[in-house]
Amino acid sequence: MACRGKSAGFTLLESLVALAIVALGMMAVNTQLNRYVVSTRFIEQKTLASWIASNQITLLSVQSEWPALGESDEEIEYAGRLWNLDIEIIETPVENLRRVNVSVSLTDDPDRTIHTVSGLLEPPPPPGFVPLRWLAPVTGVGG
Repeated sequence: MACRGKSAGFTLLESLVALAIVALGMMAVNTQLNRYVVSTRFIEQKTLASWIASNQITLLSVQSEWPALGESDEEIEYAGRLWNLDIEIIETPVENLRRVNVSVSLTDDPDRTIHTVSGLLEPPPPPGFVPLRWLAPVTGVGG
């Protein structure tokens, strides 16, 4: 019998095992990328909903009239999406404060609240009220 020399290269079995290992690794990478996309989308929605709710509380606080007690719904467009705002204004034990709760959800899924922000509103200043100028230079004091 003649001696066969060892040929260079991989056998079919070795190639299949290497391919299976690479496939498992790629599946793990794909799973992690999917988790990243889902968490990034959630964080984006949470951030936008927080901004929307904070903006709404600010708008309510700078109005010329004190908002009425009760609940209301609004729909706004922000960042290319439609959002639902559930606004609740309630009394507090303090006479000159009202609490406002703003819950934000996407119009596509109104039952899933993404973010809720609460704040306190005080009555608007009376007509003719001149605010203090805290940063105005003080004159005539000292020498």
